[in-house]
Amino acid sequence: MALSPTLSRFVLHWGEMGTRWGVNRTVSQIHALLFITGRPMHADEIVETLEVARSNVSTSLRELQGWGLVRMVHLSGDRRDHYETAAHAWELMRTIVKERQRREIDPTIGVLQQLLAEPAMRQEPAAVKLRIEETLDLLETLTAWSEEMLKLDTETLTQVLKLGARIKKLLAKSGTRPGDDAMTAAAMLGP
Repeated sequence: MALSPTLSRFVLHWGEMGTRWGVNRTVSQIHALLFITGRPMHADEIVETLEVARSNVSTSLRELQGWGLVRMVHLSGDRRDHYETAAHAWELMRTIVKERQRREIDPTIGVLQQLLAEPAMRQEPAAVKLRIEETLDLLETLTAWSEEMLKLDTETLTQVLKLGARIKKLLAKSGTRPGDDAMTAAAMLGP
């Protein structure tokens, strides 16, 4: 399959962005290709389109499946395995946030909790303990917030994210202080 200049630019850019996020370029390009074409593709078609080695495609597809970003599907009359990704950007974002949290944030929270629970922590300066506690609190707060946000339907989530600085103004008007329930404040704004 030959990509138009627009699609080619999208796939190449997605690959570049992937490397900045710590993801292999080919993995990112395959994901971009499946997303932008919006249809299942078999590995040989991906190889031909991206002009990369078959082994690289196979490895990349397994990695994408591990992230929950790509799933194998079968098409009637074709014995080959085909691969597809979510058709909606918001669904992809939800999957990526959940996986990054599971792979990166959750283990860090666990280590920080263990450090604070160890008897050796009593030997550390108070400032060290405070920094670890603050870091743990930050990560737990962000995790709780992201979990609540991801439960929202896409339309509501979009509205919440577009609120931006209006939340600060609302909090000032309502007398709500930092630390109060931000979801309550967001709900007060309405659509």
